[in-house]
Amino acid sequence: MNNYKAHTSEIIFKLSLQIHQIDRIFINQPCHSLSRCLNCRKAAYETNSFNWRKAVIGRLNHVAIAVPDLESASAQYRDTLGAKVNSPQDEPDHGVTVVFIELPNTKIELLQPLGENSPIQGFLDKNPSGGIHHICYEVDDILAARDTLKASGARILGTGDPKIGAHGKPVLFLHPKDFTGTLIELEQL
Repeated sequence: MNNYKAHTSEIIFKLSLQIHQIDRIFINQPCHSLSRCLNCRKAAYETNSFNWRKAVIGRLNHVAIAVPDLESASAQYRDTLGAKVNSPQDEPDHGVTVVFIELPNTKIELLQPLGENSPIQGFLDKNPSGGIHHICYEVDDILAARDTLKASGARILGTGDPKIGAHGKPVLFLHPKDFTGTLIELEQL
């Protein structure tokens, strides 16, 4: 009986994948994103078109928080929470001033707009008190990670070419709509 159940489940699973693939063909559009679509993830896994066993991301590098007042936020982390707070550094290529807060297992990056065209100004306009802006994961090879993610349907922000980030290493950003509403930064080790 258990064999029959397992075989039936496998047939239903394969049929649902085929229906999903047919829908994609008739709609004539790629699926919205492998990161959200269970059927596409299962299909990619079943057909070995994507190696899900090899993780694209490594450890958490930092959590970035956009703040309206960098000095006040830095003082709160230093004086109230007792954290090690580094000096502010301007990142004109990214339109922000950053302060890194070092923790035993990761970092917090405080962001304040730098200049009129800062990409985080819109975020602060919607969230005047500030808030979590993005999370950053480490990758071994940023170009390989980019290519793998693009092949899976993820969108890379900007030109798709890495820029040098606040740590002096190449970074890329991934579209938040492809990752449950979270802006993701990738940083090469």
